[in-house]
Amino acid sequence: MERMAYFVRRILLMGPTFIGITVLCFALIQFVPGGPVEQAIMKMKGIGSGEGAKAAGFAVSISEEQRKALEAHFGFDRPFYARYWKWLVTDRLGMRMESYKFPNKTAWQLIAERFQVSLIFGITGFVLSYLVCIPLGIYKALKHQQAFDVISSLVVFAGYAIPPFAFGMVLKMLFCGTVEGFWDLFPVAGFHSEGFEALSAWGKAQDIAWHMALPVLCYVIGNFAVLTLLMKNALLEQISKDYIRTVLAKGGSFSRAVWGHAFRNALIPIATGFGSILTVMFAGSVIIEQVFEIPGMGRLSLEAVVGRDYPVFMGILSLTSLLGLVGNILSDFTYVLIDPRIHFRQN
Repeated sequence: MERMAYFVRRILLMGPTFIGITVLCFALIQFVPGGPVEQAIMKMKGIGSGEGAKAAGFAVSISEEQRKALEAHFGFDRPFYARYWKWLVTDRLGMRMESYKFPNKTAWQLIAERFQVSLIFGITGFVLSYLVCIPLGIYKALKHQQAFDVISSLVVFAGYAIPPFAFGMVLKMLFCGTVEGFWDLFPVAGFHSEGFEALSAWGKAQDIAWHMALPVLCYVIGNFAVLTLLMKNALLEQISKDYIRTVLAKGGSFSRAVWGHAFRNALIPIATGFGSILTVMFAGSVIIEQVFEIPGMGRLSLEAVVGRDYPVFMGILSLTSLLGLVGNILSDFTYVLIDPRIHFRQN
C-alpha cells in the first residue's frame, strides 16, 4: 500500500510539473527577440532574403498597422494566458499548429516523419550501451587494479574525452572515403540509400544498419565511461559490504556471493537510466545527427530552435517532458523490481 500510494502521488504530480515546465518555456519563447513577427518583418524589408544589393539598397518601411496585423496573424495580440490555453487545449500541445519554417506541415506531421529515424537510432544506442557497459563494468570490478582494468580504463577515458562531433569526423575520415587513402566502407551521411523503397524487408534492415553503424558507435562511446565506471564502482562497493563477507564465512563461493547477492544490489544505481528509454527516441544526439546528416528528432529540434519554429520546438518539448516524467516513475518502479526491500517513505 505504501508503494502504491507513492506511485499514485507521483502520477498526480505529473500534471502540475508538466504545466510548470511548459508555462516557463512558453513564456521564454514568447518574449525572446527574433520571433516569427520579427522574422516576417525582416522578410518584408528584404533583409536576409538573398537579394543582395537590392536588399541592401532598399528597405520597405513597415507601418504600425502592418506590425499589428502580423502580431494578430501569429496570435501575439492576445494575452499570454489566452495564447497558452490555445496551445495547450485547442492546438493539442501545439501539435495542430502549422510550422513557421515548413509551410503546410503541422508540428505533429514533422515529428511523425522523424520519429522512426530517432526510434531506431535511440533504442539501438541505448540497448548497446547497456549490453556493453554492464558486462565490462562487472569484469573490471572482478579484475580491479589488474592489467585488464588499467588498460580498459585508458581506453574508456580516451573515448570519453573525445567530443562526439570530433569522433564522428574521425570515423567519417577513416571509414567513409572522405580522405584519399582511407577505407570507403560506410555511407558518409543519411539514414538510407537511394532506391530504399524498392528493397526487400531484409534489404531495408541491412541498409539502415549500414548507415547507422558509425552514428550508433558515436552514441555508445559518449555513454561508455559513465555507465562502465558506475557499474564497476557499484559492484566493488557491494563486494566490500559485510553481507558478502558473511556469505564467504559461511562457506559460500565468491562466484555465488557476487552473482547471487552483490550483482542485484549493484544494479540499483544503473536503474536510474532505465526510465530514459522513453525519451531516447526524441533526445538522440543533436551533434551526432548533425555530423552524419541524420534526419532525426535531435536535428529537427535544433532546426526549430535556430529557425525560431516555436510550434515544432514546443511540440517536441511537450512530448519529451511527458515521457521524461513517465520515465522517472519507471525508474522508481525498476528499483522495486530489482530490490523489493526498497521503501518510499516520506520524512
